[in-house]
Amino acid sequence: MNQTHLVTGAAGFIGSHLVDRLLSLGYRVIGIDNLSLGQKKNLTQALAHPHFIFHEQDLNQLENCLRLIEKEKIDTLWHLAANSDIQAGVKNPDIDLHATFLTTYNALKLAKHLQIPHFAFSSTSAIYGELPGNIAENAGPLFPISSYGAMKLASEAVISVALESYLQKTWIFRFPNVVGPRATHGVIFDFIKKLKKTPTQLEVLGDGNQTKPYLYVTDLVNAMIFIHQNAQKDLNYFNIAPQGSETSVRHIAQTLLQHIHSTAAITFTGGSKGWTGDVANFRYDVTKLSELGWIAQLTSDQAIQRAIQDIWNENS
Repeated sequence: MNQTHLVTGAAGFIGSHLVDRLLSLGYRVIGIDNLSLGQKKNLTQALAHPHFIFHEQDLNQLENCLRLIEKEKIDTLWHLAANSDIQAGVKNPDIDLHATFLTTYNALKLAKHLQIPHFAFSSTSAIYGELPGNIAENAGPLFPISSYGAMKLASEAVISVALESYLQKTWIFRFPNVVGPRATHGVIFDFIKKLKKTPTQLEVLGDGNQTKPYLYVTDLVNAMIFIHQNAQKDLNYFNIAPQGSETSVRHIAQTLLQHIHSTAAITFTGGSKGWTGDVANFRYDVTKLSELGWIAQLTSDQAIQRAIQDIWNENS
């Protein structure tokens, strides 16, 4: 029997793409998701696969999770379950405490109980807070400005503790802004919703000059798999992004309108940030990842262009 991998947040935007990729590599995959943000339709392809098992379950109901998979021998736990709506966490930090940190804490307890040796974790650029220049993995000190970033940073800390005690290897992936099909949030998704409501106007939060790296979801999943296969220290942590490539929110708005042949007027709410907790501008240093041997196929602008096509088609 091939290795069995467990994916939490399996029905989510990124989790479902990871499930499909792991299955394509010949692994047996178990998915867990409480479907609070994830959607079962994202797993349509996986559910038809003979080597996939799905459990609708909340990770924070640990005893229930254990009962479902206690007889499984799992090689790697890929922990992607989290609150992905940063603005919601800013309004109510309890969301990130429960959905982002405690899910990690309980996923680690699951790994300990089931003796899962390998733990792969979806972290974020939000852990860095507002740092100038190209941000490398050893940047600091780290002071996140959102509860989402804070709970992801706390999650990295408890993973480090678990590595000292019972895990054999860990991989921490620090995501940039990720775009592509099956998205349930994010700037493109939000813009399309706004245009459907008011076709003659597209409101952009902030001044539109917020500039960040955007990574297409297929590139992201390929990077995660590559790192998992090729980074073999006990603790492996990597920034993931297209090399030297960022995109402004203003450019995203203009590209969307061009794609759908819209003459809507773009308006700006003003200010340098889109919302409280938004890191308006950042750049990743991805030297460490490129030296390992991986480079994104799409630039940030190309990722945006392709994702606009995907998300528009899904929501038309």
